[in-house]
Amino acid sequence: MLTTLDSGSQPRWLLLSILLLISLLTLLPTLRLLLEALQGWQLGADSPMMRVLQQPATWRAFWHSLYTAGVGTLIAVILGSLFAFTVTLTDIRWKTLLVFSFMLPMMIPPQVTALSWLQMTGPGSPLLNTLGIAPPLGSPQPLYSAEGIALLLGIQHAPLVFLALRTSLINLPRDLIEAARISGARQRHVWLDMILPLTRNGMVAGASIAFVSALGNFGIPAMLGIPASYYVLPTLIYQRMSSFGTGVLPEIASLSVLIGLLALIGVMLQQQMLKKSHFRLLGHAGKAQDFALGRWRLPLQGLLFILLGIILIAPLAALITSSLVPALGVRLTLDTMTLSAYYEMIGRQSVTLRAFSNSLLLAGGAALLLMLLSTLLAYLMQGMSDRARSSLISMIEIPYALPGVVLAIACILLFAKPLPLLNITLYGSLGIIFIAYLARFISVSLKPINASFSELDRSLEEAARIAGAGSIRRLVDILLPLIAPAVFAGGLLVFLTAVNELTVSALLWSAGKETLGVLIFNLDESGDSILASAIAVLVVIMVATIMLLLSLMASRLPKGVIPWQN
Repeated sequence: MLTTLDSGSQPRWLLLSILLLISLLTLLPTLRLLLEALQGWQLGADSPMMRVLQQPATWRAFWHSLYTAGVGTLIAVILGSLFAFTVTLTDIRWKTLLVFSFMLPMMIPPQVTALSWLQMTGPGSPLLNTLGIAPPLGSPQPLYSAEGIALLLGIQHAPLVFLALRTSLINLPRDLIEAARISGARQRHVWLDMILPLTRNGMVAGASIAFVSALGNFGIPAMLGIPASYYVLPTLIYQRMSSFGTGVLPEIASLSVLIGLLALIGVMLQQQMLKKSHFRLLGHAGKAQDFALGRWRLPLQGLLFILLGIILIAPLAALITSSLVPALGVRLTLDTMTLSAYYEMIGRQSVTLRAFSNSLLLAGGAALLLMLLSTLLAYLMQGMSDRARSSLISMIEIPYALPGVVLAIACILLFAKPLPLLNITLYGSLGIIFIAYLARFISVSLKPINASFSELDRSLEEAARIAGAGSIRRLVDILLPLIAPAVFAGGLLVFLTAVNELTVSALLWSAGKETLGVLIFNLDESGDSILASAIAVLVVIMVATIMLLLSLMASRLPKGVIPWQN
């Protein structure tokens, strides 16, 4: 049985309709991808899958993906752990500012991160030329390399490690740590013998999430790797799709399954490591008393702000500088400063307004529809057994856990032909991108609403049910006002994530259907880096504004809904 409530507590037709819709969004694209990849398996060595596995380019990209994701994960663990331990457990100051600033790179689109770093380094950097420290003309761009890709992947995904580790730190048994301190244990021994072993699970989880995210990242490897002919699996799929079109879909599906399996192996290794290190914590969870840093507080605080200056402030300054000069390599002075890039992109280029409109329409529409769908789904899930609820959540998280390029290929395969009965073609339209967004981001919308429902007192709804109120009436009149902040926060998180998305839309867009992420990527790829910088600056302003809006709502939301709030 799906529900533990009586049959009259929730409408069964609504539950079945929602489950059918979720299955179509999450399972159907994945199954279609598997069928395409296994097509012609009876041919043996001549099957598409075997041809892909026999190509040296496949294994070269496979190794590149492992190397850049692995090194990037190591960088992410170092940065995320440093900030998590320091901000959560010490008496360092300016914690809110540090957390907000550290989380910002994760919310900034990867292609904007890559563009800002490209504008900060190399002989053509307007910022370095303005400071008079640019390398000589003809010097190679250091970021066009495997190590450059890994560095930015580490910076982009370090907040994921921070979030996972901070959750473990907040849940440390406070009385256990206090008992050790009262017994005379030195801070160093408390850290090494208690805190590090107890938070190992959080670090493993954060590292696994960072690794899987780095495997599926498209924006950074595309902007740093394609110019140097350094391909990882997502960019190899993009290159094959761009060069040969839909005629090579079976081979591309096989490549997609390969990277999907690689991501799945990463998740399985994480679960296995967590099982081996599983233990039960006894004691009152909560934030322990801050460890006093004493004379080390100012140096450590200075180190954190220096790191933020390197990974956030300097690249953004380079991006802004590049958007205000007439050409790369020109120093920014009062005489050379110009807003021509902004005038060109906003006033003359119709593609800018079209990209903004498409992105706002897709992200806004997906956010609104997912707010409705997630609210109904979370409400219906309250009546399910724990096993059914866990299985449904796992199914919903499949499209979000898989690399975006895999989901894009699955959608192409699913909608390349007109829809049965309706005879409507979604391929090449905004509709296919919209459906991909719904599948990918329903998990983002559902989590805060689920968290809010779990904190409600069910006696209010039960009293209304006894009084004769129907399920929809109870949801609208009693529960919805209580969970409204979480519903709105989930919608904003979906909008924030989708409005700058590139990994999915890079393979799904067509002429006239550009999104902001695609526009920035295409401008940089065509050599118009100054124009790309102007659009990127506007995107960063929009992202920061939405994050500030979410921060203002934090006091009205359940804990954990806003990633950068405690």
